[in-house]
Amino acid sequence: MTSFALNVRLEGDSYFVADLPLSSVRLMKDANYPWLLLIPRKPDLVEIIDLDESDQQQLMREIAIASNVLRSVTDCEKLNIGALGNMVSQLHVHVIARFRDDAAWPGPVWGAAPAETYDPEKADTLIEQLWDALSSEGE
Repeated sequence: MTSFALNVRLEGDSYFVADLPLSSVRLMKDANYPWLLLIPRKPDLVEIIDLDESDQQQLMREIAIASNVLRSVTDCEKLNIGALGNMVSQLHVHVIARFRDDAAWPGPVWGAAPAETYDPEKADTLIEQLWDALSSEGE
């Protein structure tokens, strides 16, 4: 059995936020949209159905937690959630805060606008807010 290793593209395209019981939570490095990734820390996963039933249920709980946290921190108008995996096959779930005035509204975020680099201070502040909110969700 192989051990979990984070895909290098997912690692390079995101900042670490926190670990939940199953998944690593990461913030995409695109300031156009507050955008979380949930990456189950188990090896060789491509699809949600590759998880056993209890881990599938845990992932759904963690998607709900991440969604609640992202909505509370950003006051977004809509959440987009998806597990595409067309570019990176390692199982990961996108939880994206959407606003009527964002660069892609009302369409999907992929390819709508070039990724915008976070100001380092703003990224740190958002990560701290997300971490605090995730920590309080577990209490």
